[in-house]
Amino acid sequence: MGKVEDGNTISDFDKEEIKRVSSISTGIIPIEYEGIKFNFLDTPGRLDFVGEVEEALTAAEAAVIVVNAKSGVEVGAQRAWNLCNRFNLPRLIFVTNMDDANADYQKTIEELEGLYGTKIAPVHLPIREGDKFIGFVNVVDMKAFKFTDKSNVTACDIPGDVSDLLETIRGELTEAVAENDEELMEKYFEAGELTSEEIHSALPVSVKAGDIVPVLCGTGINGNGGKMLMETIAAYCPAPSDASITGKNTKDDSDFAADYDESKPVTARVFKTLIDPFIGKYSFIKVCSGVLKGDCAMLNVNKDEEEKIAKLYVLRGKDAVEVPELHAGDIGAIAKLSYTVTGDSLGTKDTPVQYDEMDISVPYTYMAYRALNKGDEDKVASALSKLMEEDLTLKSVNDKENRQLLLYGIGNTQLEVVVSKLQNRYKVGIELDKPKVAFRETILGTVKVQGKHKKQSGGHGQYGDVTIEFSPSGDLESSYVFEEHIVGGVVPKNYFPAVEKGLQEMVEKGPLAGYPIVGMKADLVFGSYHPVDSSEMAFKLAAHLAVKAAFASPASKPVLLEPIASLKVTVPDRFTGDVMGDLTKRRGRVLGMNPDHKGNTIIDADIPMSELFGYNTDLIAMTGGLGDFSYEFARYEQAPSDVQEKEIAERQAAMKEE
Repeated sequence: MGKVEDGNTISDFDKEEIKRVSSISTGIIPIEYEGIKFNFLDTPGRLDFVGEVEEALTAAEAAVIVVNAKSGVEVGAQRAWNLCNRFNLPRLIFVTNMDDANADYQKTIEELEGLYGTKIAPVHLPIREGDKFIGFVNVVDMKAFKFTDKSNVTACDIPGDVSDLLETIRGELTEAVAENDEELMEKYFEAGELTSEEIHSALPVSVKAGDIVPVLCGTGINGNGGKMLMETIAAYCPAPSDASITGKNTKDDSDFAADYDESKPVTARVFKTLIDPFIGKYSFIKVCSGVLKGDCAMLNVNKDEEEKIAKLYVLRGKDAVEVPELHAGDIGAIAKLSYTVTGDSLGTKDTPVQYDEMDISVPYTYMAYRALNKGDEDKVASALSKLMEEDLTLKSVNDKENRQLLLYGIGNTQLEVVVSKLQNRYKVGIELDKPKVAFRETILGTVKVQGKHKKQSGGHGQYGDVTIEFSPSGDLESSYVFEEHIVGGVVPKNYFPAVEKGLQEMVEKGPLAGYPIVGMKADLVFGSYHPVDSSEMAFKLAAHLAVKAAFASPASKPVLLEPIASLKVTVPDRFTGDVMGDLTKRRGRVLGMNPDHKGNTIIDADIPMSELFGYNTDLIAMTGGLGDFSYEFARYEQAPSDVQEKEIAERQAAMKEE
């Protein structure tokens, strides 16, 4: 079976997972038990790797949320519950670590009930002897069992210390089942009880509808409770044949009800991609209809490209097992597809069915990065493209304005893992750094200045002379507005384009701190020229000097503008005060607070982009990992004087160094 601590489990086979002793990507573990095939998708628990969980939930019919009996309902379990709600998936809860002396099953149940109410339905109660977990009571059948070896059990008497709790739990379960069935409700009111058979018959309906969430208990390392978990999944969770999935036939724009029906034309959906330098590229698919066979051609419906499929595989951790075919509802993998990426749909030319795009979290945490070794830029770009194909929450952006490359992810841990993977997998190094913020420069006052370029160096000289009145244009969306009010031909018309060209060049990199200029109006009102020495180049350079003179004049009131983001933070109500206080420290302006009627407050605020650096880490610390945020650029606003002074000093020092 392997142990996480020993780095030899089936699902956590990546070097990073072994090093960090935790899951980073989804591992697929197919199991056959009692004539049924189960596909387990073992997902990471860390928030940073939520994209892996979302991909897996796209392919799953149900979820098992694992809760530690020692530490209780932690943030990972709560987030898993919320994701199941988002994907509308039925779920079970498996309370593990029951062999720990400090395990507290009852306290865990109370925490779950406090969070999720009457949906929580324990179907197991643990039996303990001292500090040892030795068996369990099946609440539905009212029978007790002791473990003999791992998941093997033998019947035993119900211990006296469990009897009272068993009566209470059984009553609550019976009532919950009855509430979802009118006939059973009538019988429950009349008799005050339901038979085990009636509960067994009604539970699958309630679980699949999400009205009841069964809770089981067991241990991981000792394997206690594993068989019971499998039997509960088989009994209460939906098989693919119970589920429905509909795509769009792109040939005639009609709906195609695939519904995991083997008799229909073959269609499939790619829900994950694995790229490994040693084992190659695998596209993980779920067959949505028909039977997919090896050695065939399929159409990538999204790209309208034909893909040759040589062999089909079932992956078990890192091991690829070749199979002749994959049936509707099953999960497998195809190697070395040329055009296909995660989220694409595969069909036939006669039945080209496209399924909905995947709903994957947007990354908002970012760092600047650069290659450690000169000349490795292309290698880094190639390696990153492979990692981004594997992880849809990873994004690389070329910020040309600030001459920096940006790496986006869900959180800092994810970005650290990327650095490590690049080094270990692809033998290239990158360094992460604080990103530069894209400020802007503008003027708030009106000033009239002269720009005169005069140079004599033998032969023809250079002469251009302009007087320009600079003022705010009122439009921060555009760089500048150019007008001319020349009287008497003091500047010939043929030099007007050269003056504007000079303005165009200067607004790209302003005099204050080298940031682009916005919202400036330039009115050419006077000047002079020389019939021999004047040229377009001379007037362009004269315009350069005029802009510099304008920004050097106090009358123009030159300022830096900073980017402002519209921020949306969703936090449990109890953390609202802490988050509001933190936003104030970050120069944020709270615009509104609204309840989501799920125990959370949604805070809308405007905040400088520069203050969002590190926000993900701080929000996790403030809310225990239960807060979420998103933002988008809104506008530019004048930066406070202390921010301007610091930024101008740093930029000028950096430009001198360059």
